[in-house]
Amino acid sequence: MKTIWAPWRMTYIRQNGEKGCLFCKKPLEQKDEQNFILYRGGRTFVIMNRFPYNNGHLMIVPKRHCTDLEGLNVNELQELFDVVKVWTQVLKTGLRPHGFNIGINLGKAGGAGIDHLHVHIVPRWLGDTNFMPTLAETKVVPESLNETYWKLRSVFEDLMKKRDRRERRRKT
Repeated sequence: MKTIWAPWRMTYIRQNGEKGCLFCKKPLEQKDEQNFILYRGGRTFVIMNRFPYNNGHLMIVPKRHCTDLEGLNVNELQELFDVVKVWTQVLKTGLRPHGFNIGINLGKAGGAGIDHLHVHIVPRWLGDTNFMPTLAETKVVPESLNETYWKLRSVFEDLMKKRDRRERRRKT
């Protein structure tokens, strides 16, 4: 039998015993690069999944702790999905995936690993699944989280500049 080393998984295993809500704590630390927080809006933020299903796996999270959709007010719900739309475009531009899985896991039985509402955006490529997850229970992520973080930040900033220029032209 061959051994495949995935030492980064130990951090995930150990974190399961942490007290408190990860999505409430990380934004308070003001360490966006270290915590892979890509964007802070008025009511939501975007954070990269530290243990991604695929390269570029993002989570869009309401800033206010909430466990289900009914708990969000109209403004929070609107911003949540506006941000999903923008960051799907960022991923399309920056990583050029062939498709996406976009979803919400509610409750432990629904697959929620963190009891704070969040939307997953998982870029997908044709052929992105192979024998590794099936035979070795290992997922191969081809690019470092740091490299993906800076690539996506740059694409987001460029898209926002273009949007601002269009808005200014439209007003004149």
